[in-house]
Amino acid sequence: MPSDYTRVETAIRFIDAHAANHPDLEAVAGAIGLSPFHAQRLFQRWAGVSPKRFLQALTVERAKPMLAASNGLLQTSLALGLSGPGRLHDLFLRVEAMTPGEFGAGGAVVVLWGVHETPFGRALFASTERGLCHLAFLEPLSEDDAVAELKHRWPHAELRHDPAATRAAAKEIDRRIRGQAPKPLGILLQGTPFQLQVWQALLRVPAGETTTYGALANEAGRPSSSRAVGQAVGANPIGWLIPCHRVIQSTGALGGYRWGPPRKRSMLALEVARASG
Repeated sequence: MPSDYTRVETAIRFIDAHAANHPDLEAVAGAIGLSPFHAQRLFQRWAGVSPKRFLQALTVERAKPMLAASNGLLQTSLALGLSGPGRLHDLFLRVEAMTPGEFGAGGAVVVLWGVHETPFGRALFASTERGLCHLAFLEPLSEDDAVAELKHRWPHAELRHDPAATRAAAKEIDRRIRGQAPKPLGILLQGTPFQLQVWQALLRVPAGETTTYGALANEAGRPSSSRAVGQAVGANPIGWLIPCHRVIQSTGALGGYRWGPPRKRSMLALEVARASG
Protein backbone atom coordinates (compact mmCIF):
# COMPACT_ATOMS: atom_id res chain seq x y z
CA MET A 1 0.00 0.00 0.00
CA PRO A 2 1.49 3.40 -0.95
CA SER A 3 2.37 5.78 1.87
CA ASP A 4 0.55 9.08 2.35
CA TYR A 5 3.61 10.94 1.12
CA THR A 6 3.72 8.82 -2.07
CA ARG A 7 0.03 9.46 -2.69
CA VAL A 8 0.46 13.23 -2.33
CA GLU A 9 3.51 13.17 -4.60
CA THR A 10 1.47 11.23 -7.17
CA ALA A 11 -1.38 13.72 -6.87
CA ILE A 12 0.97 16.67 -7.42
CA ARG A 13 2.48 15.01 -10.48
CA PHE A 14 -1.00 14.23 -11.82
CA ILE A 15 -2.22 17.81 -11.37
CA ASP A 16 0.96 19.14 -13.00
CA ALA A 17 0.69 16.79 -15.98
CA HIS A 18 -3.02 17.48 -16.56
CA ALA A 19 -3.14 21.15 -15.57
CA ALA A 20 -4.29 22.22 -19.04
CA ASN A 21 -7.42 20.11 -18.58
CA HIS A 22 -8.08 21.48 -15.07
CA PRO A 23 -8.74 18.15 -13.34
CA ASP A 24 -11.38 18.24 -10.60
CA LEU A 25 -11.16 16.62 -7.18
CA GLU A 26 -12.68 13.36 -8.38
CA ALA A 27 -10.01 12.99 -11.06
CA VAL A 28 -7.22 13.67 -8.57
CA ALA A 29 -8.74 11.24 -6.09
CA GLY A 30 -8.99 8.55 -8.75
CA ALA A 31 -5.33 8.98 -9.61
CA ILE A 32 -4.29 8.10 -6.06
CA GLY A 33 -6.94 5.50 -5.31
CA LEU A 34 -8.90 7.38 -2.65
CA SER A 35 -12.37 8.84 -2.30
CA PRO A 36 -12.66 12.58 -3.00
CA PHE A 37 -13.24 13.24 0.73
CA HIS A 38 -10.11 11.39 1.85
CA ALA A 39 -8.03 12.75 -1.04
CA GLN A 40 -8.95 16.31 -0.06
CA ARG A 41 -8.05 15.77 3.59
CA LEU A 42 -4.77 14.00 2.77
CA PHE A 43 -3.63 16.63 0.26
CA GLN A 44 -4.60 19.47 2.58
CA ARG A 45 -2.70 17.92 5.49
CA TRP A 46 0.53 17.32 3.56
CA ALA A 47 0.59 20.20 1.09
CA GLY A 48 -1.12 22.85 3.23
CA VAL A 49 -3.55 23.73 0.44
CA SER A 50 -6.38 21.97 -1.35
CA PRO A 51 -5.84 20.34 -4.78
CA LYS A 52 -7.97 23.09 -6.29
CA ARG A 53 -5.84 25.82 -4.71
CA PHE A 54 -2.66 24.08 -5.87
CA LEU A 55 -4.00 23.94 -9.43
CA GLN A 56 -4.90 27.64 -9.28
CA ALA A 57 -1.38 28.57 -8.16
CA LEU A 58 0.12 26.33 -10.83
CA THR A 59 -2.03 27.95 -13.52
CA VAL A 60 -0.98 31.44 -12.45
CA GLU A 61 2.70 30.43 -12.47
CA ARG A 62 2.32 29.13 -16.03
CA ALA A 63 0.61 32.35 -17.06
CA LYS A 64 3.41 34.60 -15.81
CA PRO A 65 6.02 33.89 -18.53
CA MET A 66 3.32 34.20 -21.21
CA LEU A 67 2.27 37.61 -19.92
CA ALA A 68 5.91 38.66 -19.52
CA ALA A 69 6.40 37.79 -23.21
CA SER A 70 3.63 40.30 -24.00
CA ASN A 71 1.04 37.67 -24.89
CA GLY A 72 -2.44 39.11 -24.59
CA LEU A 73 -4.90 38.10 -21.87
CA LEU A 74 -7.13 36.24 -24.32
CA GLN A 75 -4.25 34.38 -25.92
CA THR A 76 -2.79 33.43 -22.53
CA SER A 77 -6.17 32.36 -21.16
CA LEU A 78 -6.90 30.09 -24.12
CA ALA A 79 -3.39 28.60 -24.02
CA LEU A 80 -4.00 27.66 -20.39
CA GLY A 81 -7.37 26.07 -21.13
CA LEU A 82 -9.33 28.80 -19.34
CA SER A 83 -12.73 29.97 -20.51
CA GLY A 84 -11.56 33.54 -21.03
CA PRO A 85 -9.64 36.57 -19.65
CA GLY A 86 -12.13 36.98 -16.80
CA ARG A 87 -11.16 33.62 -15.36
CA LEU A 88 -7.44 34.47 -15.54
CA HIS A 89 -8.15 37.85 -13.94
CA ASP A 90 -9.94 36.17 -11.01
CA LEU A 91 -7.14 33.63 -10.53
CA PHE A 92 -4.48 36.35 -10.38
CA LEU A 93 -6.45 38.32 -7.82
CA ARG A 94 -6.93 35.23 -5.64
CA VAL A 95 -3.34 33.94 -5.83
CA GLU A 96 -1.22 37.08 -6.35
CA ALA A 97 -3.48 39.88 -5.04
CA MET A 98 -2.98 41.73 -8.32
CA THR A 99 -4.51 41.69 -11.78
CA PRO A 100 -2.75 40.19 -14.83
CA GLY A 101 -2.31 43.72 -16.14
CA GLU A 102 -0.60 44.80 -12.93
CA PHE A 103 1.70 41.79 -13.12
CA GLY A 104 2.54 42.63 -16.74
CA ALA A 105 3.43 46.14 -15.58
CA GLY A 106 5.86 44.75 -13.02
CA GLY A 107 3.39 44.44 -10.17
CA ALA A 108 2.99 48.20 -9.97
CA VAL A 109 0.14 48.28 -7.46
CA VAL A 110 -0.43 51.69 -5.91
CA VAL A 111 -0.60 51.54 -2.10
CA LEU A 112 -1.83 54.67 -0.30
CA TRP A 113 -0.97 55.09 3.37
CA GLY A 114 -1.60 57.42 6.25
CA VAL A 115 -1.40 57.53 10.05
CA HIS A 116 -4.61 57.97 12.05
CA GLU A 117 -5.75 57.85 15.66
CA THR A 118 -7.72 54.84 16.92
CA PRO A 119 -9.09 53.91 20.37
CA PHE A 120 -5.95 51.76 20.75
CA GLY A 121 -3.49 54.45 19.70
CA ARG A 122 -2.05 55.75 16.46
CA ALA A 123 -1.89 53.30 13.57
CA LEU A 124 -0.64 53.20 10.02
CA PHE A 125 -3.38 52.37 7.51
CA ALA A 126 -2.67 51.38 3.91
CA SER A 127 -5.06 50.58 1.10
CA THR A 128 -5.23 49.79 -2.60
CA GLU A 129 -8.12 50.39 -4.95
CA ARG A 130 -9.48 47.00 -3.82
CA GLY A 131 -9.49 47.74 -0.10
CA LEU A 132 -7.54 47.96 3.14
CA CYS A 133 -4.32 45.95 2.92
CA HIS A 134 -2.40 46.94 6.07
CA LEU A 135 -3.07 48.15 9.60
CA ALA A 136 -0.11 48.42 11.97
CA PHE A 137 -0.34 50.06 15.38
CA LEU A 138 2.45 52.46 16.30
CA GLU A 139 4.22 52.40 19.66
CA PRO A 140 6.30 50.33 20.08
CA LEU A 141 6.72 50.65 16.29
CA SER A 142 7.83 54.05 15.06
CA GLU A 143 6.21 55.53 11.99
CA ASP A 144 9.42 54.94 10.01
CA ASP A 145 9.50 51.29 11.11
CA ALA A 146 5.87 50.85 10.12
CA VAL A 147 6.49 52.33 6.67
CA ALA A 148 9.56 50.10 6.23
CA GLU A 149 7.45 47.06 7.10
CA LEU A 150 4.82 48.15 4.57
CA LYS A 151 7.51 48.44 1.87
CA HIS A 152 8.78 44.96 2.78
CA ARG A 153 5.28 43.48 2.40
CA TRP A 154 4.65 45.26 -0.90
CA PRO A 155 8.12 45.41 -2.51
CA HIS A 156 6.86 46.07 -6.05
CA ALA A 157 4.17 48.58 -5.14
CA GLU A 158 4.25 52.33 -5.55
CA LEU A 159 3.77 53.72 -2.02
CA ARG A 160 2.13 57.13 -1.67
CA HIS A 161 1.57 59.05 1.56
CA ASP A 162 -2.09 60.05 1.27
CA PRO A 163 -3.90 60.27 4.66
CA ALA A 164 -7.05 61.57 2.97
CA ALA A 165 -7.34 58.34 1.00
CA THR A 166 -7.12 56.13 4.11
CA ARG A 167 -9.29 58.29 6.40
CA ALA A 168 -12.53 56.48 5.53
CA ALA A 169 -11.04 53.09 6.45
CA ALA A 170 -9.68 54.53 9.70
CA LYS A 171 -13.09 55.94 10.61
CA GLU A 172 -14.73 52.56 9.92
CA ILE A 173 -12.21 50.74 12.12
CA ASP A 174 -12.85 53.33 14.84
CA ARG A 175 -16.60 52.68 14.56
CA ARG A 176 -16.13 48.94 14.85
CA ILE A 177 -13.77 49.17 17.82
CA ARG A 178 -16.35 51.33 19.61
CA GLY A 179 -19.03 48.70 19.01
CA GLN A 180 -21.05 50.61 16.45
CA ALA A 181 -22.83 48.81 13.59
CA PRO A 182 -20.22 47.91 10.95
CA LYS A 183 -20.38 49.22 7.41
CA PRO A 184 -18.94 47.36 4.39
CA LEU A 185 -15.14 47.46 4.33
CA GLY A 186 -13.13 45.83 1.56
CA ILE A 187 -9.81 44.23 2.47
CA LEU A 188 -7.01 42.84 0.34
CA LEU A 189 -4.89 40.09 1.85
CA GLN A 190 -1.56 39.03 0.42
CA GLY A 191 0.16 35.99 1.92
CA THR A 192 1.02 32.35 1.40
CA PRO A 193 -1.87 29.88 1.11
CA PHE A 194 -1.09 28.64 4.64
CA GLN A 195 -1.07 32.17 6.08
CA LEU A 196 -4.41 32.88 4.41
CA GLN A 197 -5.84 29.71 5.98
CA VAL A 198 -4.71 30.82 9.43
CA TRP A 199 -6.04 34.36 9.00
CA GLN A 200 -9.38 33.00 7.82
CA ALA A 201 -9.49 30.76 10.89
CA LEU A 202 -8.81 33.81 13.07
CA LEU A 203 -11.83 35.56 11.59
CA ARG A 204 -14.00 32.71 12.89
CA VAL A 205 -13.02 33.36 16.54
CA PRO A 206 -15.93 35.35 18.04
CA ALA A 207 -15.33 38.66 19.78
CA GLY A 208 -15.09 38.17 23.54
CA GLU A 209 -13.60 34.69 23.13
CA THR A 210 -10.03 33.43 22.80
CA THR A 211 -8.32 30.47 21.18
CA THR A 212 -4.91 28.78 21.43
CA TYR A 213 -2.28 28.12 18.80
CA GLY A 214 -3.09 24.41 18.94
CA ALA A 215 -6.81 24.98 18.49
CA LEU A 216 -6.14 27.40 15.67
CA ALA A 217 -3.91 24.80 13.98
CA ASN A 218 -6.80 22.33 14.12
CA GLU A 219 -9.20 24.93 12.74
CA ALA A 220 -6.82 25.65 9.85
CA GLY A 221 -6.56 21.94 9.07
CA ARG A 222 -2.92 21.61 10.23
CA PRO A 223 -3.13 20.01 13.71
CA SER A 224 0.62 19.31 13.95
CA SER A 225 1.73 22.80 12.91
CA SER A 226 1.26 24.95 16.01
CA ARG A 227 4.66 26.60 15.55
CA ALA A 228 3.95 27.47 11.92
CA VAL A 229 0.54 28.76 12.96
CA GLY A 230 2.23 31.02 15.51
CA GLN A 231 4.44 32.45 12.78
CA ALA A 232 1.43 33.06 10.54
CA VAL A 233 -0.40 34.79 13.40
CA GLY A 234 2.64 37.02 13.93
CA ALA A 235 2.66 37.91 10.23
CA ASN A 236 -0.93 39.19 10.30
CA PRO A 237 -0.90 42.37 8.16
CA ILE A 238 -4.19 43.88 9.38
CA GLY A 239 -4.20 44.40 13.13
CA TRP A 240 -7.40 44.11 15.18
CA LEU A 241 -9.62 43.52 12.12
CA ILE A 242 -7.99 40.11 11.70
CA PRO A 243 -8.07 39.32 15.43
CA CYS A 244 -4.67 37.82 16.20
CA HIS A 245 -5.06 39.38 19.67
CA ARG A 246 -7.55 36.60 20.50
CA VAL A 247 -4.83 33.92 20.44
CA ILE A 248 -3.40 33.02 23.86
CA GLN A 249 -1.12 30.29 25.17
CA SER A 250 -2.49 26.86 26.07
CA THR A 251 -1.61 27.57 29.73
CA GLY A 252 -4.03 30.49 29.73
CA ALA A 253 -1.20 33.04 29.75
CA LEU A 254 -1.76 36.08 27.58
CA GLY A 255 1.35 35.52 25.46
CA GLY A 256 3.08 38.03 23.22
CA TYR A 257 1.64 40.46 20.72
CA ARG A 258 3.52 42.17 17.93
CA TRP A 259 1.99 45.54 18.86
CA GLY A 260 2.62 45.14 22.59
CA PRO A 261 1.00 42.92 25.28
CA PRO A 262 -0.66 45.93 27.03
CA ARG A 263 -2.55 46.74 23.83
CA LYS A 264 -3.57 43.07 23.49
CA ARG A 265 -4.83 43.07 27.08
CA SER A 266 -6.89 46.20 26.42
CA MET A 267 -8.41 44.73 23.27
CA LEU A 268 -9.42 41.52 25.00
CA ALA A 269 -10.78 43.34 28.06
CA LEU A 270 -12.93 45.59 25.87
CA GLU A 271 -14.31 42.67 23.87
CA VAL A 272 -15.05 40.55 26.95
CA ALA A 273 -16.79 43.47 28.68
CA ARG A 274 -18.89 44.20 25.63
CA ALA A 275 -19.79 40.53 25.10
CA SER A 276 -20.87 40.18 28.72
CA GLY A 277 -23.02 43.30 28.55
